[in-house]
Amino acid sequence: MSRKSKATSKRLHLTRHAQAEHNVASDYTIADAPLTSLGKKQSRELNELTKDTFQKTAELLVSSPLRRPMETMLIGYPSLKERLDKEGKPVILLDTLQEVGPYACDTPTYPISKLKSSNDGIFSELDFSTLSEDYASKQGIYAPENGSERAKRVRHWLRDREESEIVVVAHGDILRYLADNQQSSRPWDNAEVKVFTFVSEDDENASLVEVDIHAEPRDATDEPTSREMRN
Repeated sequence: MSRKSKATSKRLHLTRHAQAEHNVASDYTIADAPLTSLGKKQSRELNELTKDTFQKTAELLVSSPLRRPMETMLIGYPSLKERLDKEGKPVILLDTLQEVGPYACDTPTYPISKLKSSNDGIFSELDFSTLSEDYASKQGIYAPENGSERAKRVRHWLRDREESEIVVVAHGDILRYLADNQQSSRPWDNAEVKVFTFVSEDDENASLVEVDIHAEPRDATDEPTSREMRN
């Protein structure tokens, strides 16, 4: 096993999912909303932007277990996924990366068998064994009021990993909690990647700082999260 990298030298490529149906319709009742046609195009553009850069160097690929980030990941980072699969490092589905809101659009499909078979089975080969029994409950750590604590747990998990370069695919609001330790108004377009590292090796919050030029598809859109739809 390789030696754990310094936290302050890590690179986290935090990616918001591409455009999904609830974004366009401003309808937070759409269950576990899938990508739109434009969202799939944005994901293909993301691949073109990154296939010769960090897809060649990243050491871990992590995704929220909702359909829109998983599909963004499969279309947007195919060569990275293929390389890591061959290295015995499959995609990690992290249920604590799910979106913050309590709405149907922000709740993962349940049960796992239904999630695996959705979207014509494109997720069937992913490893869902990492999900907890209550991953779709929106209770406990998954409750909206615990968004800040949940993001803190994710930051600690990322900081404790041995990998020095990690790609994360998730949602607008949970990414803002990750980046800013709280809900913020930080701009974050669909399919946009922002690059962060850790402020220190051991601060209690495992705080992040943005460090590098981001990647954004030409057709990226600034669609609202469910929280922004409600406000």
